[in-house]
Amino acid sequence: MLDIFRGLKSLVRVSHIHIDSPVFRLHYSITVSILIAFSLIVTTRQYVGNPIDCIHTKEIPEDVFNTFCWIHSTFTVSNNKQEPYARMYLPGSPGVRTSHNEKEKKVYRYYQWVCFCLFFQAILFYTPRWLWKSWEGGKIHALMMDLDVAVCTEIEKKQKKKLMIDYLWENLRYHNWWAYKYYFCEVLALINVIGQMFLMNRFFDGAFLMFGFEVIAFVNSDQEDRVDPMIQIFPRMTKCTFRKYGVSGDEEKHDALCILPLNVVNEKIYVFLWFWFIILSILTCLTVIYRVIIIFSPRMRVYLLRMRYRLVRKDVIDTIVRRSKMGDWFLFYMLGENVDSLIFRDVLQELAHKLNRHDFHHAPGFKGEIQEA
Repeated sequence: MLDIFRGLKSLVRVSHIHIDSPVFRLHYSITVSILIAFSLIVTTRQYVGNPIDCIHTKEIPEDVFNTFCWIHSTFTVSNNKQEPYARMYLPGSPGVRTSHNEKEKKVYRYYQWVCFCLFFQAILFYTPRWLWKSWEGGKIHALMMDLDVAVCTEIEKKQKKKLMIDYLWENLRYHNWWAYKYYFCEVLALINVIGQMFLMNRFFDGAFLMFGFEVIAFVNSDQEDRVDPMIQIFPRMTKCTFRKYGVSGDEEKHDALCILPLNVVNEKIYVFLWFWFIILSILTCLTVIYRVIIIFSPRMRVYLLRMRYRLVRKDVIDTIVRRSKMGDWFLFYMLGENVDSLIFRDVLQELAHKLNRHDFHHAPGFKGEIQEA
């Protein structure tokens, strides 16, 4: 087990250069690692044993019968729609009884594909990160110039600060499109996590969206009356029918009782994923609302810079936000996350001094009040 998680270190390890928000990092780092780990666990026989074991007649080789039932799926039998699923006849084996009608059968076609679905979900979660990393183009890393540690000579430090100030000065008000690309990736992450809830609901035949609420109700209900919702989606004992031709050419029907130990793991995985995706959806939705407020409220941008970087004087922040656009604010904020706080303070103060020293009244867009995005 430790070997599986040891191999995921590279995914969990986040770069010391931050080009995105902590919530965005939860999508491509923690969530991707969790999904890949789960995908590996359900494919490892060392932890879950054989994915299926069927009790059947000795006329058919065991491996043939197990392989047939694994490929062609197994089923349970329900009496009618009104009957609670977990009260179907055999204690501990709901849904296992004699079938007289094909309509009574509920076929489980998805448990063979759980590992592939988890891996596909991991790819989808990493896609917004891949997009932003390609669009960001290493801008933050290039501007940092190792100023995050502040361990260099004064001459070298001054040269690097001058290069950073020159870039910010020459490219001021040209970073909106760059910032909007990142905001689009955050919206894409929100669409992805919500969309995956509906994807899994479709994958599990419409039983996933309310899965977590049903588990909570199951845990809080009386032991005598409660119905386990996890067994409804992930049955541990099912039926399988194998048909072959006999010696005289007539069709022979062989019925088997199949145990699915893999579903004991699957149910725990998807209970965790349901709650994790709900938490992730809420956090990402709040982040998107926060971005919308930033886009339409320049005063909020001033407030956030003041609260986050208290070493910088208020008049410096006011001047910079007033003479720049929303994309510039995002770049300043990201630089402040990565550059040494004292160096960042010096850069902003020098940039504000440079802005105050030059006359912008004749330049289009530069005004004496805080600019809109």
